Amino acid sequence: MDPMPSALPDGEPVPADGTLPASALDGAADRPLGFYLHVPYCATRCGYCDFNTYTATELRSSGGVLASRDNYADTLADEVRLARKVLGDDPREVRTVFVGGGTPTLLAARDLVRMLEAVRSEFGLAPDAEITTEANPESVDPAYLAELREGGFNRISFGMQSARRHVLKVLDRQHTPGRPEACVAEARAAGFDHVNLDLIYGTPGESDDDWRASLDAAIGAGPDHVSAYALIVEEGTGLARRIRRGEVAPTDDDEHADRYLIADSMLAGAGYGWYEVSNWAATEAGRCLHNELYWRGADWWGAGPGAHSHVGGVRWWNVKHPGAYAAALAGSRSPGAGRELLSAEDRRVERVLLELRLAEGCPLDLLHPTGLAAARRALTDGLLAEAPFAEGRAVLTLRGRLLADAVVRDLVD
Repeated sequence: MDPMPSALPDGEPVPADGTLPASALDGAADRPLGFYLHVPYCATRCGYCDFNTYTATELRSSGGVLASRDNYADTLADEVRLARKVLGDDPREVRTVFVGGGTPTLLAARDLVRMLEAVRSEFGLAPDAEITTEANPESVDPAYLAELREGGFNRISFGMQSARRHVLKVLDRQHTPGRPEACVAEARAAGFDHVNLDLIYGTPGESDDDWRASLDAAIGAGPDHVSAYALIVEEGTGLARRIRRGEVAPTDDDEHADRYLIADSMLAGAGYGWYEVSNWAATEAGRCLHNELYWRGADWWGAGPGAHSHVGGVRWWNVKHPGAYAAALAGSRSPGAGRELLSAEDRRVERVLLELRLAEGCPLDLLHPTGLAAARRALTDGLLAEAPFAEGRAVLTLRGRLLADAVVRDLVD
């Protein structure tokens, strides 16, 4: 699941032509390059969703340009061509492409293939490139999946969330129980090498048995990757309003911890190894390489409304509204809304924040003296593993994963 939060940070203006500082491409040849392609359309808005997405009734024109699904692939391809101009003679082939949303599969399969083709045409794809799209289980069928596979996609991520109907109802998910599992089989039949199922735990009204049933169903479907995320109730969402009105119970951190332990035990028992706090893969090849670009601070260009990008210590983000996004590109302007140049200290802190969540952990030499002292306390408290620590790495134990956010806050001091 590739997050696309709706709130944009502050930052300095992006040049009209999108030009990056010369320093951004220093050493670029040693860093992988990925593309995130954002599709901002959804059939309905899920009650927990805070992403930059729009239903047909929410979407309006802006700047005289209609943000239509029919021409969206062409608009996004314009930004890919802008990326080629901005990155100049950067020789890197693209290592990963991830199409997220929203619901990318609300677009015709040929449109997703055309978006991928724009990246291939402008940059080239590495021979072993990972090409992923997210998909709503109810918006694909075998013919659709076959068209995606023929067009070059080799990984697909289905939003399952739960196998229990009453849990899906609280989340406002539209698919029926059993459909995500059927999608895994259809994707395999279409020739997809890698398949992920996304799960959410801690939904109000979900019991431990409900969660075990969801995990059983996901494991039984045979994906080679499972993501499991604790439900976070964001302000301004429909679910937040329902909780505030007392219609459903609030989420509970202790229940989240219990559900995480259940997930790790069941997934490990089925042969899935954790490689990031919320992600498990059946094999090393089954890991999501695109997300690893994020976690390891590599380069990626995010195309689409509200999409975020990072190249060589420069981070920027696009305007949110699809109409404003289309209008900028139609006027031969960058759709960038703002950007920031990360300092060496910013990048150090981000490395600790992200790498500590990985099974390999983060190097202890990234830590300042106060952070190193905190790491020693975490080791004593059983939050960090002893053997990796002795070899110069901070690696979370299972208990440490339950308290990952708190451990990270201490270590970045």
